[in-house]
Amino acid sequence: MSVKIGNIDLGEFPLLLAPMEDVSDPPFRYVCKQSGVDLMYTEFISSEGLIRDAAKSRQKLDIFEYERPIGIQIFGSEIDHMREATEIATLAGPDLMDINYGCPVKQVACRGAGSALLQDIDKMVKMTEAVVKATHLPVTVKTRLGWDDTTKNVEEVAERLQDIGIQGLTIHGRTRAQMYKGAADWSLIREIKRNPRIKIPIFGNGDVDSIRKAADWRLEYEVDGIMIGRAAIGYPWIFREIRHFFNTGEILAGPSVEERVSVCRTHFEKSIEWKGPRVGVFEMRRHYANYFKGLPDFKPYRMQLVKEENIETIHALLDEVADKFQHIEPIREMA
Repeated sequence: MSVKIGNIDLGEFPLLLAPMEDVSDPPFRYVCKQSGVDLMYTEFISSEGLIRDAAKSRQKLDIFEYERPIGIQIFGSEIDHMREATEIATLAGPDLMDINYGCPVKQVACRGAGSALLQDIDKMVKMTEAVVKATHLPVTVKTRLGWDDTTKNVEEVAERLQDIGIQGLTIHGRTRAQMYKGAADWSLIREIKRNPRIKIPIFGNGDVDSIRKAADWRLEYEVDGIMIGRAAIGYPWIFREIRHFFNTGEILAGPSVEERVSVCRTHFEKSIEWKGPRVGVFEMRRHYANYFKGLPDFKPYRMQLVKEENIETIHALLDEVADKFQHIEPIREMA
């Protein structure tokens, strides 16, 4: 049965790309889309930045037709500013709006935004209602289990936010206190999915890094879909591998070194195209180690790639990697 957010049909059991700061930009989204992700989100965007017309925040509104369906995610601590930011983001033409109530980092939470709202559900409800009323688009929310182990209140969050109009909820199976440490606990996500009051799609997020885990957790926790974040960094093939397994029951061969080089090169070219040569080269450096993880004796190439500034030289280095490691069997991380 198809999963729908408003009038957006995501098909059966959609796979979502998590909005990750400094990662989920258009170049990264491009390679994930080519691997079959069903729904993507922008990096989270500050409501303050949008209403001040900050260049960095405005640039994050860039979306492209081939990315659809795509949501713009915003965060903030002031209800009026979130309303105004929603109106600005809506004009960028996304398919949906998403509110970040899950980011645990100090720069966000200690300013009363992101997961900090889990300590003030009444304010969260008012903020969400303001966003829902400010746009004609479906509104979704991403959050966590609660602030800490003593205040796991996501079930109340799910019911109250559904009541004021959100049309999808993604739950990361950790509290804010956990940050990204320890194991994600999806048992409470299952309880929310089983709650007869809950009618909107519920997506699980946290620790899905393999085909087997995706398949097992799909059944065990009864979610409507899965959101994948860190496991897709340098390995966008995780989406096609999980989908292939769901469709056929077969485990797809991992990407060859040639394919790893090809997708890394595409990501690099898109990064330069969108950010310009200087920033594009610099910001691509964080991705090389992930694209070529597992290759023996790759360190000398990684050291060269992260220092090199000349675009042609980087292309030549990627050619060398493809040639040197061409006989290595496809590397499988996603068992």
